[in-house]
Order: sequence, then structure tokens, then C-alpha cells
Amino acid sequence: METTFRQAELADVETLVRFHVALNEYDGTVADPVRARLGLQLLMNREDWGGIWLICADEKPVGYIVLTWGFSLEFGGRDAFVDELYIEEGYRGQGVGRQTLAFAESVCQARDIQALHLEVERDNANAQAVYEKVGFEKRDGYFLMSKRLRP
Repeated sequence: METTFRQAELADVETLVRFHVALNEYDGTVADPVRARLGLQLLMNREDWGGIWLICADEKPVGYIVLTWGFSLEFGGRDAFVDELYIEEGYRGQGVGRQTLAFAESVCQARDIQALHLEVERDNANAQAVYEKVGFEKRDGYFLMSKRLRP
């Protein structure tokens, strides 16, 4: 199986929404497809905000990764966040996640990004192990906190 990546296009929005809903089901949360569709379309039109790539196995989309750009004084410049990463169940455990994270790193390095961040559920030991194997470190004493500014 060959894993490749291609930048998502507007024609891919429904596939991406389907993946987003599946990701939320996997995480035990409820997706808002309308909000997701709007966000996907906004991001596709603003490369200065980030990017969306389809993860393909033998040219068939089997997941996606969303990267967003930011800035961090702590890390000395531009940083990025893995906003969402989803791989269909039948393709997990085969190295696709590691390849996707390596791809994300290369995207960031090409943009002179100093740090790549992600969040993972505390109970998802499998994902944590994958992330640690490719160099992500837990930041003890830190919690990601969020406040929704618009409904």
C-alpha cells in the first residue's frame, strides 16, 4: 500500500465532512456538519491560516489532516497545530499515522515553522504512543483550555 497526500479542494468537502463526523464519533463527541463544512471552506480559501490534506492509500482517500498556523514567543516564531487528524479504522496500525505526521513535519519545515503541536485524549494511549514515537512530548503541568467565542 502506497500512502500519499494531496491538498484538499472544494470538491472534497463532503468527503472531509464525512471524515470529520467519523472522527467525532470515534472520540465520543457529536459533530456539527454545518459548522465543519463552513470551517473547511473558509480554511481552503485562506492558505495563510493553514491547510487541509487528504491521506490517500493507493490514491483512495482514507483520512485527512488539518494544520493551522500560529505564532509562539515561547518557541521563537511561527508554530502550527494539528487541528484534526483522522484515518479510517482499516488503515490504522499500518504506519499511515506515522507517515502522516512526517508529512506534516515536512510541510511545517518548508514554511519555517518552529514547533508543531497537537492534542490527544487522555484515554487514547494508542495515539499517545504513536505521537511519542515520532518525537512529540507531553508537557506536564499544561492543559489545553478553550473558550468558544461564538455559538
